Formats: sequence, C-alpha cells, structure tokens
Amino acid sequence: MTSRYAAALSVHPVAFEAVGAVAGEILDQLEGERPDLVVCFVSRHHVPAFADIASGLRAILEPDVLVGATAVAVAGGAREIEDEPGITVWAANWGGGRASGFSLDVRREGDAVRVEGWPGDLEAGSTVLFLADPFTFPVVELLDQCNELLPGVHVIGGLASAGAMPGGNRLVLDDRVVPGGAVGVVLSPAIGVRTIVSQGCRPVGSPFTVTKAEGNVVHELGGQRAIARLEELVARADDRDRELLAQGLHVGVVVDEHKTEFERGDFLVRAVLAADQRSGALTIGDDVGVGQVLQFHVRDSDSATDDLVAALGSRCAGAGLLFTCTGRGRRMFGSPDHDTGVVEEQLGPMALAGAFCAGEIGPVGGRNFLHSFTASLALFD
Repeated sequence: MTSRYAAALSVHPVAFEAVGAVAGEILDQLEGERPDLVVCFVSRHHVPAFADIASGLRAILEPDVLVGATAVAVAGGAREIEDEPGITVWAANWGGGRASGFSLDVRREGDAVRVEGWPGDLEAGSTVLFLADPFTFPVVELLDQCNELLPGVHVIGGLASAGAMPGGNRLVLDDRVVPGGAVGVVLSPAIGVRTIVSQGCRPVGSPFTVTKAEGNVVHELGGQRAIARLEELVARADDRDRELLAQGLHVGVVVDEHKTEFERGDFLVRAVLAADQRSGALTIGDDVGVGQVLQFHVRDSDSATDDLVAALGSRCAGAGLLFTCTGRGRRMFGSPDHDTGVVEEQLGPMALAGAFCAGEIGPVGGRNFLHSFTASLALFD
C-alpha cells in the first residue's frame, strides 16, 4: 500500500488567511491528490471561527473524513504554538477505504449514562483516533468498555482543551461542529499505526505487591503499611529524588499481571492524591486490587525527556499525530518546542501535527487509558 502524508501549520491571526495557507501547503505536498483523512487542530484564539475553518478545509481539500478539535495550543512539524493563534492540519491518502468517521452522543437516563454512536464493526488491530470534550463525555467509562469488549483495538487521542468550562470547546466531524460529546476515526489495520505513550516518569525504589486495598485506597504494600514503604523510600533517596518526591509523588501500576520483571512501558502512572498518617494508607488516582504490583515514580523535565526518547527509540516514521498535555510545553521544560523537537531528533523530519490536550489517550500494556502529563503519539510509516 502506497501512503502519502502532509502537514501544515499557520500562525496567521486571521482565520481565513490561515486556512488558505495550510490548505495550499497540503495540496502541494499531496501533489493534487484528494486526502482520505484530514485532522485539524486550532488554538483557542480561533474558537469563534472554528465552524468556518472546518468548512473551508472541507471545501478546498475535499477529504473523505474531516475530524478536529479546539485546543489551548497546537503543534506542527518541529514547532509548538503555545501563546499565539495557530491552525495545524494533517492529511493522509491511503488510496481510499482505510478511514471511517463517527460521532458519539451521551444520553442520560436517571443515574445511567448511555453512549450512542460507537462503531460496532471494529476488528482486532484497528486503531481509533479519538477526540472528546472533557466536560460532557465519560471517556474513562468508554475506554473501560472498549478494553473489555474490543481487545486488540487501540485508542489514541486527547481531550479538547480550549475551553475552561462546558461549552467552551468545539469538535468537528465532516460538516458537523459540536460543543460537546466525542468524535473519532476508525483506521484499518492495513494502515499499520504504531502508538507511543510517554508518561514522563521514572520509577524509584522497589516494586511491591498490593496486599490490602479498597478502591483507590492502598492500605498495605508487601505486607506493611503503604505509608511505611513510602517513608523507607524517602529515607534511602538521594537529595534530588527526595526533592522530587516532596514536589509530587506518583505510583506506577503494572498492567500485565503475568509479568515478573518490569521496565518502561509496563506501568500505568497515577498520582498519589493523599497520605493518611493515622491509617497508613495512600490514596491514588485509580482503583487498584490486591495482588497488583506498584512502584513509586517521580516526574521532572529530565525524566520526561528521557522517557519520551526511550519510548520513540530510533525507528523511522513518515508521519505522526501528537497529543501532549497542557502541563508540558514551556511549563514543564522551560523552553519551546520540546516534544516536537524530540520527535524530530529521534525519528527525523515528518508530517507531524498535534494539540495540547486536557487529557491524553493511549494504550499501555495492551489496554487503553486516559492519562495526564503524557505525550501520546500515533506514528505512520
């Protein structure tokens, strides 16, 4: 299968001018071919014009599927546009029949929530590009259902981040622009998408088996009070790790229960939300069961860089879609263009576009999760 990819970025403050610029670049790179899929992200500056932007891209590029979202910041090529208007567009031509779009709506019936519109014919090996509004869509519940009912389907994407309250975001699928819900694209297994999830942490200390827990409260690790294990770690840590432990503690939960040795990529990282000195328990940001393995983790800019480099390796790619956290960028690394720069340094220049998200979606250990402070990528050969 011959594939052709294109990406373009504009920082022009006038939406009409920006659309013309990116659409022209896409057409040039595709050499006049009509794309199967167009993905667009626009910064919060362009939210009022988002419907016109989407309409303009559809009229000029005539894709089979157009999908996109508004974000607090966008990325394109080796650049991350955090503090100024930006429109980034990505396009793919696979020769037709490789991508199909869908939109999801939420129906509330009393205390029950029902999601309507999820495609029912997904086959193992498919990849779903998924964009959702964080205020109106139950992403975690949907991913749990996907993991249970559709093993082998990978979901990659992120949550729109332009709005700070319900109604502030926009999503688009073809000619439909909505302020909530979710949209997505099913990609055929024949495309061969590779998903990368870099959670930006490194493990410290030793792994422990959970010996007593209830919901997201861990009472015992390896037969001792959880907080006692933490105190042991702090006592043995060097000055730098002790400082990081004080700034923000995380735990990595081993996803594959059959593994006995653990490395980067085996852990689902979650924050430690509270420590109770009286009970000795730790409250973490996800449920955990007896018998699962936990290891404490720390996060800083150096760890996040090392983790992204390790996750990418030295493999080649022709194109990519990046979903990075709003907490990364200049806020975490102190300089612009970090994640896009690492991608280009490790994999070479490519057709890359992306968004800063209010939550990033990607698989860890073969299961799909919602993350934070993470860089999730879909890579295409």
